[in-house]
Amino acid sequence: MAANRKIELNIKVNNKDYKLFIASNKRLLDVLRDDLGLTGVKEGCAIGECGACTVIMNGKNVCSCMILAGQAEGSEIITIEGLEGPKGELHPLQEAFMETGAVQCGFCTPGMILSSLVLLKNNPSPTEEEIKEAISGNFCRCTGYKQIIEAVQLAAEKMRRGGI
Repeated sequence: MAANRKIELNIKVNNKDYKLFIASNKRLLDVLRDDLGLTGVKEGCAIGECGACTVIMNGKNVCSCMILAGQAEGSEIITIEGLEGPKGELHPLQEAFMETGAVQCGFCTPGMILSSLVLLKNNPSPTEEEIKEAISGNFCRCTGYKQIIEAVQLAAEKMRRGGI
């Protein structure tokens, strides 16, 4: 059975190199959660619509539920766990989400933060419309998005001041 054959996967996740042997039909989401224990990556819809499984792969936000792990061979991936500072401190985006009340149930939060991070790395001073566009692939049932937009604006300011 070709679908059950094992393949070698070499990836860098949160600045740590991994060499794994996985089923050829395994999704990146499942490798991150099940094999690496990175449960900040969530499975929501399983069809790439909700953004709960968002990770940063090679500098771009992607839905990890839609990527076969083998497609990530040689890639650099960042999950929400990868934003932790060297002494366990929160990233400015995480701080801003807490300060503005952009965290309700928290299910969408990791994906929202990672999508926002990609935006802020490419555009340190985004407009409200640019923020809305950047998070448009992430679905939140709780906040109404106002606090999320405020959080990204606050984080942008903090990151500009802190040089992050």
